Parts: sequence; structure tokens; C-alpha cells
Amino acid sequence: MGRTPGRQDWNPEAYGRFADLRLQPALDLLARVSELPHGRIIDLGCGAGAAGPALATRWPERKLIGVDASPAMLEQAAATGAYRRCDLADIRDWTPTKPPALIFANAVLQWLPDHPALIARLAGALVPGGKLAVQMPMQWGAPSHRFLRDFAAEMFPDRFPAEGWKSPVAPATDYARILAPLGSAAVWTSEYVQRLAPTEGAHPVRRFTESTALRPFAEKLSESELAAFLARYETALAAAYPAEADGTVLFPFRRLFFVLEVS
Repeated sequence: MGRTPGRQDWNPEAYGRFADLRLQPALDLLARVSELPHGRIIDLGCGAGAAGPALATRWPERKLIGVDASPAMLEQAAATGAYRRCDLADIRDWTPTKPPALIFANAVLQWLPDHPALIARLAGALVPGGKLAVQMPMQWGAPSHRFLRDFAAEMFPDRFPAEGWKSPVAPATDYARILAPLGSAAVWTSEYVQRLAPTEGAHPVRRFTESTALRPFAEKLSESELAAFLARYETALAAAYPAEADGTVLFPFRRLFFVLEVS
């Protein structure tokens, strides 16, 4: 998960509420990873270990190591039985003890800055012919995420200034350029039209974002401030993502993928 030190730990139960929807992009990324050279596999930002069983099934003879900055998430990952070892580490400071054949980073690098330097460092840690497989949300311009920024800047400008914001995930063409000097790469995007079931006490999209995109905002607000913020967010979500006749909500979610084979 790449948790920033000083923030509250991740909540595995809240994050896992939409486990199937969050897992599908990881499976799609895994399907694009071809044969690997000899070496271990790192599930970087493994979270609660959702992708661990699929990685272990694909390469049952490999040593699979989970890495995450959240103790609560790592406890859940270890309980899956998929990993030989689970390491507590912040990705910004992490280096593998041995060069791996695959670094699998699903929905984690968007939490970290300076992607050109980060990607080069991760690629440089691989064995020759090793692969870096990455998936990141590209949802920052969608109402679900834009409302969070806009409302926070309007309601609490002392903590959420509007100026200087930059998307944590660049356009796909930028990653193609970053990856080109490092080896052979495939870069693509997909939009998942997710059907969210009704959830008690909150709009389904708020339930989806509250364990991820909403967290950095909620952490800086008092209880009363958060209540006002969520009330406004809920109203806007109801207009942007109206319920279908059966009560479900259609929630398009765009994601970026790449698989790099290092030279």
C-alpha cells in the first residue's frame, strides 16, 4: 500500500469491501506477464495479499515475498499462506536483498512521488531480463476524485490549497517515454465500468473511495469538519453517479498498466 509514515494504518476490512473489483485489474496485469528468468517474485505494496494466491499459483516453485508499509495489511497477507515471507517496509526506502525476477506493483506506486526516478530504481533492482509490472488508478479527473480536491480546497483552504496540485499518475505516453531507455515495455489503459451494490449509510462510490482516495482528506479533518465534508460529497456523488432502477450504481474507473522487461 505504500503508507506514508505518520498516517493512520490502513483498514483491511474497509479496503476489502470491494475486493473482487480491486482484484480484477491485478489479474489483468498478471495475465500480461510472460515467462520470467530465474529469481524470486516481489509483491510490492501487497496490502492484504489479494494478489498473492494468483501469483503463487502462476509460479508455485518461486519464492514469493510480500512487501508493505502497513502492519495490519501485512498480517492479513501472511494469513493467506501465499507468501514465503512478508516484509514491513516503505517502498521509498526499500531495496531487495537479492535481485528479483519480477516486481509486481499493483495499485501502489500512485502514492509515491517522482515516478521517473522510482521506476528507474525498481527496474535497476531486477535480474537481467526481469520484469516490472505496474497498475495504477487514473481516476483523478473523475467526479469521484475531483470532488474531494475541489470541496476540500473550498471548505478548508488552509489545509488543502488548490494551487500546485498535480496528478500523481501521468498520461500513458509519459510512462512510455520513461520506460523506453530501460528495456522493452507495453503500456496501456483500461476503463472498468463497475456496478456497485447499494451500501448502508453512504453512497456506494463514497464507500469505494473512503479506504483510499478519501483517506488523505479525512485524516486532516475534525469529526465535525468531516461530517460537513462528507455531506457535501454525498450530495455531489448522488448527482454524478445516480442509482439505476435496481439500486446499483455504475462507476467507471480508469486504470493505467505497464509491463517492462529490463535490458
